[in-house]
Amino acid sequence: MPHEIAPGVISWATELDDATRDQAARTARLPIVTGHIALMPDAHLGMGATIGSVIPTEAAVIPSAVGVDIGCGMAARRLELRDDQLPDGGLDRWVDRMLQAVPAGLGRWHGEPSPWALDWLNEHPPPESLRKPERAGAQLGTLGSGNHFVELARDEGGGIWILLHSGSRGSGNQLATLHTNVARKLHEGLGTELEDPKLAWLQSGTPEFDAYIGDLGWSQAYARENRRLLLMATHRVIEQTLDRPIGTLDEVNCHHNYTELEEFDGRWLWITRKGAIHAGVGSRGLIPGSMGHRSFVVRGLGSDDSYRSSSHGAGRRMSRRKARASLSVESLAAQMHGRSWQASDAKALLDEHPDAYKPIDQVMRDQADLVEVEHELEGLANYKGIERIQER
Repeated sequence: MPHEIAPGVISWATELDDATRDQAARTARLPIVTGHIALMPDAHLGMGATIGSVIPTEAAVIPSAVGVDIGCGMAARRLELRDDQLPDGGLDRWVDRMLQAVPAGLGRWHGEPSPWALDWLNEHPPPESLRKPERAGAQLGTLGSGNHFVELARDEGGGIWILLHSGSRGSGNQLATLHTNVARKLHEGLGTELEDPKLAWLQSGTPEFDAYIGDLGWSQAYARENRRLLLMATHRVIEQTLDRPIGTLDEVNCHHNYTELEEFDGRWLWITRKGAIHAGVGSRGLIPGSMGHRSFVVRGLGSDDSYRSSSHGAGRRMSRRKARASLSVESLAAQMHGRSWQASDAKALLDEHPDAYKPIDQVMRDQADLVEVEHELEGLANYKGIERIQER
């Protein structure tokens, strides 16, 4: 159940460090914040605003609170396929085929935009503020790196799902950085002192605000389409691996880094979810655990205290640097035993070690008043973008 951990900050997190609490408290002291900030059970330290936080503002938005991966989120597709129809030799062939079919990792994308990407861009022209718009087409339908992934998972009834995590790629990053810098310069020009300059905001009714909201809307739509194309490409790879057509039974696609204008108690507020999903009554969402472990398809319970939101995942308990320094390839291999994954790249994946994340079971217990579980998914095969830090 939620509890107040600082003035203007309500938290659902059982596990929360002092630095994260202090960061959220700084955000809560901003004059544009209307009401309390809600910390989800996966909350942890972020750049500027806390990851796993929900921030209500009236007539203003903080670009860095939305973050650099605008519209980042999850998508899932339930296939007309059961676990007893999977190949006896495991899913290693699926992982190998994904390496060829879906570009993933830092700096990796399609050589040319796909026909589907070109169709979407014709209907949704890139903003004039976007440099190298042709790159947006080449990156549409690609995965990225870090904690972005595609997974095959099994539900409680033996049904097979595609589960994936990705966002607006380089385009969203570029536009987010542009508008964050605009906000900071505006505050510097006005002589406004902020506890954290990264929390500079844009005020509604200004050209700068309108420009950001326009670019934000395009980036959120791009991220959703990116996930749709990733689902489509992954589905094709499964059909190729099994050498037969496979139908679709269900699909979910949701953001967890975004802002929307929503009504609460008769007031229209910008609700910024930085690492949180919409959990209105009956709304469907996806909450992944750490790599290869359990994830959840959920329905929202509509808690107004959380601004109808819930966690977006397990949440980091260890920085990437610390994970790489303190966790071992052997323990990662043990955690992934019985699953198909990029085992030969285990060293490069240490920062995604399950021990670097909070236990998903605890996260789900902490938010029992925010969502109900519709399906529980067990990871069978995992494909990630490799960020080869050791080679730089």
